[in-house]
Amino acid sequence: MRIDAHHHLWDLSVRDQPWTHDLPVLRRTFSADDLRPVLRAHRIDATVVVQTIPVPEETPELLALAETDPHVAAVVGWADLTDPALKDRLAQLRSAPGGASLVGIRHGVQDESDPEWLDRPQVHRGLRAASEAGLVYDLLVRPDQLPAAVRAVQALPEVRFVLDHAGNPVIGADGMSAWNAPIRELASCDNVAVKLSGLITRTRYPAVPALRPYADVLLSALGPDRLMYGSDWPVCLLAAGYDEVLSVAEALMAQLSPAEQASVFGNTAARWYGITS
Repeated sequence: MRIDAHHHLWDLSVRDQPWTHDLPVLRRTFSADDLRPVLRAHRIDATVVVQTIPVPEETPELLALAETDPHVAAVVGWADLTDPALKDRLAQLRSAPGGASLVGIRHGVQDESDPEWLDRPQVHRGLRAASEAGLVYDLLVRPDQLPAAVRAVQALPEVRFVLDHAGNPVIGADGMSAWNAPIRELASCDNVAVKLSGLITRTRYPAVPALRPYADVLLSALGPDRLMYGSDWPVCLLAAGYDEVLSVAEALMAQLSPAEQASVFGNTAARWYGITS
């Protein structure tokens, strides 16, 4: 089964996406029907749709979509990790239409000014609550927040984590030196996987040679069984279309065996998020 483990959808007639105000390429509605032709063209069987903004109304809408859409198999939604009533909130989401598709929770930690936000006790309490509800936690962090992410992953071995966009490294020599060590620390914990996603928007260089050193680190540290492909569509359109994003990912993984490629492009996501055919 081939899976796109990370994409977004939004309808501007339902809700504004304030972060797109200065990004004209993204300043429109993006629906599952818009994505469907490229999924079919590339034989993508299933997708994981991921929250975009921290509002409680979005996640039930994504769950309702997953209940009927032929491609959306799983939802990584949003909930306030610091909410003392988080356990009840997650139970409500699981009982909503499409609630069985809720596989994870994410918060835009990268938007928090505090690089140690993930160290807060109330955040750890929320991460435990998500885990107790059977959910994965998607980590969306800046490079300077990676040390706190490492500490959270180490402190909470019972929680399954997925690092989005490989931790958003700065592409280049300086970025590699700051990123390599925390990524390898994360990889030493078997409760974390990493998404090969969102990287093409972080470089203006020819993508494959620029990103190959980062892909090589990910493969050597984690192996294909803990690495999963995600398009980050439509955000990827800031740099490239879906065809190019997938082509770059396939080129970066071309040295792998067919079975290892099958892990990166589907089996890892299926196992980590509990997606069945």
